Amino acid sequence: MKKPKKERIRALVVKIVFVILMLSLWEFVAVSEMFGSSSKLIFPTLEDIAAAFIKNFTKGYAGNSMWIYIGNSLLLLLEGLAIGILLSFILSGLSIISRTVYAIYDLLVSVFDLLPGVALLPVVIIIFGIKPGVIVFLVVHAVIWPMSRNILDGFKAVPAIYIEAGLNIGLRKASLLLGVYLPASVSYIVSGLKVAWARAWRGLISAEMIFGVASVPGIGLFINQMRTNMKNAEMYATLIVIIIIGLLVQYGILDPIEKNTVRKWGMSR
Repeated sequence: MKKPKKERIRALVVKIVFVILMLSLWEFVAVSEMFGSSSKLIFPTLEDIAAAFIKNFTKGYAGNSMWIYIGNSLLLLLEGLAIGILLSFILSGLSIISRTVYAIYDLLVSVFDLLPGVALLPVVIIIFGIKPGVIVFLVVHAVIWPMSRNILDGFKAVPAIYIEAGLNIGLRKASLLLGVYLPASVSYIVSGLKVAWARAWRGLISAEMIFGVASVPGIGLFINQMRTNMKNAEMYATLIVIIIIGLLVQYGILDPIEKNTVRKWGMSR
C-alpha cells in the first residue's frame, strides 16, 4: 500500500514542479519583452492575468459577470449531455436486441463519429437558424457517437459464458441487456463518459466562439469578445476558467465514478 501512495505523491510533486516551471518561463518571457512591443499583448504578466481573472468575475463584460457566462454554458452543456447519453444508451441497447438495428446504428456511429460538430455547424444554422438549441444539438452530436461506440464495444467484449448463463436462467432481450450486458460493460461505459464529456466541452466552447448567442452568452462568446477588444489578459484568464471547470469535472465527478465502480469491482487498476 505504501508504494502506490509514494508513487501518487511523487507524481503530484512532478506535476506541481512542472506547472511552476511553465509559469516561471511565461513570466520571464513577459517581463523580458522577448517579442518586442507586442510582447505584453501576446504574453501578459501573471499579475495582469490574475487581475483580469478577478475582474472577469466582479465586472465581467457588457454588464454580465463571468458567473452568468459560466451558468449559461453549463446549462446548455448539461442539456446536451443528458440527451446524448440517454440516446446512446437507448440506441445501443436496441442494437443488441435487434441485429437489423445494430447493423444500421453501427454504420451511423462509424460515419458520424468521424464528423466534427463544427463541420455540421453551417448546415445546422441554415436549417434551424442561430439559437441556443443549435449549441445543444452540437453537444448531443459530440456525445452520442463516442459514447455509443464505447457502449457497443463493451457489449461485444462481454464474455460468451456470461451471456449463456443469462440465457440459462431465462433472461431474454431487454432483461438480458439489463442483467448481463450493461453490468459487464461498466468499464467501457465509464470510459465513454470521459470521452463524451471532453468532446462535449470542447464542442460547446467552439460553437459559442463561432456564433455566440447574445441572448444566452456563454464562455466561448466571452473569449471572442475579449479577443475582439484586444483584452488578452482577460482572454487568458477565461482559458484558465475553462481548464478549472474541466479539472473539477474530471477529478470531482468522473474519477470518483470510476473509483467507486470500475476500480472497486476490480475491472481496472
